[in-house]
Amino acid sequence: MNSMSDAVFSTSNITLYISDHLCREEFYDDLKASGYSIVSFAHDKKGWSDSDGTGVYLIDEKLLIQEFLGLLDIFFLAPDLRPVIVIGEQITRDYLASLFKDRPFYYLNRPVNLKQINDTIRLCAEASEKGRLAKQFERELWRAQREIEVLHSIGMALSSEKDPDRLLNLILSKSREISESDAGSLYLVESEKNLRFKLTQNASLDWQVSQNLLMPIDENSISGYVAHMGQPVNLLDAYFIPDSFRFTFNRSFDEKSGYRTRSMLAVPMKNQAGEVLGVIQLINKRRDFESHRPGQALKEENVVPYTRKDLDLLSSLASQAAIALENSKLYQDIKNLFEGFVRASIVAIEARDPTTCGHSERVAALTTAFAEKVDSISEGPLADIHFNDLRLTEIRYASLLHDFGKVGVREEVLIKAKKLFPHELNILRNRYRYIRKSLEADHYKSLLEFAIANGLERFASMRPALEANFQSQLDEIDEILKFLVASNEPTVLEEGNFQRLIEIAKRRHVDYRGEETEYLSEREMHVLSIRKGSLSETERLEIESHVTHTFNFLSKIPWTKPLHRVPDIAFAHHEKLNARGYPNHLEGNQIPIESRLMTICDIYDALTAQDRPYKKAMPREKAFDIMYNEVKQGLLSSDLMDVFVHGGVFKVIENKTFRT
Repeated sequence: MNSMSDAVFSTSNITLYISDHLCREEFYDDLKASGYSIVSFAHDKKGWSDSDGTGVYLIDEKLLIQEFLGLLDIFFLAPDLRPVIVIGEQITRDYLASLFKDRPFYYLNRPVNLKQINDTIRLCAEASEKGRLAKQFERELWRAQREIEVLHSIGMALSSEKDPDRLLNLILSKSREISESDAGSLYLVESEKNLRFKLTQNASLDWQVSQNLLMPIDENSISGYVAHMGQPVNLLDAYFIPDSFRFTFNRSFDEKSGYRTRSMLAVPMKNQAGEVLGVIQLINKRRDFESHRPGQALKEENVVPYTRKDLDLLSSLASQAAIALENSKLYQDIKNLFEGFVRASIVAIEARDPTTCGHSERVAALTTAFAEKVDSISEGPLADIHFNDLRLTEIRYASLLHDFGKVGVREEVLIKAKKLFPHELNILRNRYRYIRKSLEADHYKSLLEFAIANGLERFASMRPALEANFQSQLDEIDEILKFLVASNEPTVLEEGNFQRLIEIAKRRHVDYRGEETEYLSEREMHVLSIRKGSLSETERLEIESHVTHTFNFLSKIPWTKPLHRVPDIAFAHHEKLNARGYPNHLEGNQIPIESRLMTICDIYDALTAQDRPYKKAMPREKAFDIMYNEVKQGLLSSDLMDVFVHGGVFKVIENKTFRT
């Protein structure tokens, strides 16, 4: 057999737990004389489960038979590497082997001598040592696996966090956790020359503070040195910095707070290209990290230096943190890019219709606030409606882009403020100027003819009457034009005015050459007869088509899953609960709740906007009256309208300027 060195096998280091049956054997005194420490079962049975030192159970099979259950309890409590030697002649080794399969086991048949026992004890010691080494290896393997699992879980957590501020907090918290640090700070490289001090945490002082200090990347500070050199720094004591470093430690915080910075570890966060993105700086590794409570003062004896393993683990975490930071920055860049696209889209909309400048922003602000207010309701018919951050983002984008389809509507229709287009009104005015000039020419021609035919004396006597008749004709033309201009306004057309338009359209002016000029064209008659607003039926349908254009446009965008309903929400913002909306005549719950919120906000802003040149801003009380009238007609939700008004949602846009 393989023998152990004397350094490992020494009788004085071994305790023999001997059953009292063996105390009468001849070898017993020899064992005591050999230097073994002996604990008899009969003398002190409690000592048999002690975990200290190297021990061997030397048991007579009679004890095993008589105290079987008690011995099982002892073996259960005793170290699992403590060997068992059974001396007997009745029970076979194979029979007992299964009982001791988890610990070294030997069976000696009687008669036995001292040499056999010593050789077996030596085997036991070797087995115990091998078991101890195996256990140590298992513990180290388990610790390594645990560290890998922790790093993996940290990596998963870092990769899933998209919020920049929460990501920085997570990086620093996990860095402190994995290195058992009391405090730490995090810095980000802002340019090739500067570091931005972003965050600091301290467990014993129980605080976390966001910073925003700029410091140079150079060798005059610890974090600046790490960022500049791209190499970690591990200090045994921050108050005693090796002469090889140019940097010093600023003790001002310690002096003000009474804190004592001792051990320190700072590592760079590098991306795959080797570029330094930031620095993690940790302070005071604690031996009591698992048991300490936040705000509990850090005792000096609990501060220990950072090890090589700490450096390796933190360097691995820093690499993951760098990837997470780059991913977060990429995510924010993409988000900002899309935000820019949305802003540009709003600019395009408002460039087509400058009179509605700020409308999309106001509707977005109102609808988002409306959703947040509904989400906070805990009772009543709206209590089950909730909106998380992703749904609020979805609502915001849908609201900002709800009118984008207006880019597909003819500009002259989109910005049409009167019933006639401006060029049509100019044509109408010019026609009446022509009629006026034609009447004037006819008048002077008739005066000349009258003077020639009747003489100057009669002409002089009749001229006042002829002039009065001429002026009467001019006044009638001016009055008709004034009426037509008034009818061009987008107000409600009275019944009598509609009849008069018909009469005017029948009239013709015939000049001296016999050429006819219509007082009102068929198109003008049709448009000026619009009873309310400025749009003809065809133009109204064209304006309404902007919703379909919006949907078609937004559907072309590859929205992420949390935002995939943006097109549908925007598509339904002109639907009404009683199916009298457009374009799909949805009713009730067929209309997305987000669209129902937006509808109310869209109507409110259209009624109260102060920047529409073609109408005065309506007081909000009057706007509420109109909107509650639509509630009575079954167009809008009564519950939602009450939340909008009584919850003060409308106030979010008051005294604010919305310009893209």
